[in-house]
Amino acid sequence: MKRARNVIPIQPVPGANLSPEQRAAVTGAVRANRDQPGNLLVVLHAVQDALGYVPADTIPLIAFELNLSRAEVHGVVSFYHGFLKEKPGRHVLHLCRAEACQSVGAVALEAHAKRSLGIDFHGTTTDGAVTLEPVYCLGNCALGPALMIDDKLCGRVTPARFDQLVADMRA
Repeated sequence: MKRARNVIPIQPVPGANLSPEQRAAVTGAVRANRDQPGNLLVVLHAVQDALGYVPADTIPLIAFELNLSRAEVHGVVSFYHGFLKEKPGRHVLHLCRAEACQSVGAVALEAHAKRSLGIDFHGTTTDGAVTLEPVYCLGNCALGPALMIDDKLCGRVTPARFDQLVADMRA
């Protein structure tokens, strides 16, 4: 009987399946932030800024480049709600679900938003225009219910105002 040699399995190159745009986003983010303390968060934000989200396929390359485990990178991406895991619509609408906003109508606004957009949280409208995301405080508590469309903070949002904001956003 032949004795098996010690065979080292070939590991795929991290990020081999990424598009050139995705690979450039990761390598650029790592190159610019490798020496910063707490660089993982900075790199993840840079990747999301470049691509609009943090694709799952970028996680192995980020881990490799920062000498971290895939589990560490995935853990950070999944823990922080600000990191989108799927490609968002052209506009991202963050709806505040914190207690202060809930006390002044955010629950009704949430129901209206889901109904009028035809999606649930983390969903994107069929036309690719809007992704609806929950957020647990926008720091606009005195003007609740609050939402943020892309980088624009809006307060005292009623269902009627919501409809107008969405119409303006889609125009």
